[in-house]
Amino acid sequence: MLHTPFAAPPARVTREGRLVRIEPLEAERHAEDLWGALDGHERVWDYLPYGPFRDFEAFEEWLEGREKLADPLSFAVVDQSNGRARGILTLMEIRPAAGVIELGNIVFAPVMQRTPLATEAVFLVAEYAFDELGYRRLEWKCNAVNEPSKRAAQRFGFTPEGVFRKHMIVKGRNRDTAWFSMLDEEWPARRAAFRDWLSPDNFDAEGRQIRQLREFTAG
Repeated sequence: MLHTPFAAPPARVTREGRLVRIEPLEAERHAEDLWGALDGHERVWDYLPYGPFRDFEAFEEWLEGREKLADPLSFAVVDQSNGRARGILTLMEIRPAAGVIELGNIVFAPVMQRTPLATEAVFLVAEYAFDELGYRRLEWKCNAVNEPSKRAAQRFGFTPEGVFRKHMIVKGRNRDTAWFSMLDEEWPARRAAFRDWLSPDNFDAEGRQIRQLREFTAG
C-alpha cells in the first residue's frame, strides 16, 4: 500500500499509567531518586555508552545534560505507588518524515527490572509513538550479546531483524547491534496484549502474573 509517511516529533509530555508515570527527565526532580535506586548497581550501565558514574555529582551533571537534548528525548519512569523515579528511557533516532522512531537508552533500576512497572513503561511509550504521534515503525536496538535486552524485546512483541556487524564503537569496543521492530499494523494486537496482561485480573493476591505476556501476543 502506497502512502506518504508522516509523524509528529515527540514532545516533553507526561503519560499516566496505573503503575508508573512517564514524565520529562529533570535532574532537579529526579536525580536523587534515580541515584538512590541505581547506586551500587554498576551492571545496569554495561551496554550503554555512558556510566557508571563515580558519584552523585557526576550523575547529576550527566542528567542535566540529558534533559536538554531533543534527540534522544529522555523521560523518567516514576513509580506511582511512592512517587519516586526508578528508571529512564528515551525516544531517539527520531525521523518523523519516515515515520520511524526508536525506544532506547533504557536504564531501569533493579527494583524495577522484570516487574509489571517495566512492562507498563514500555507500553506507555509505544502507545504514545503509535497512537498519538502516528509513527509507522518503532525500533529496539541493543548490543548483540545483551541477551536480557533481546529477550525483553521479543517479550514485548518486537520482531528480530538481524545483526549489524561492527555497527558502532561503545566504550572503546566494537559493538554488533541486534535490531528489532514493531510496525503500525502490528500495534493494535500488541496494544491489546499489553492491556490484557497489565489488567489487575491477570495477577493473583500476591501480585504474581497468571498468564505471561507472550500468551497474549501469540499468533
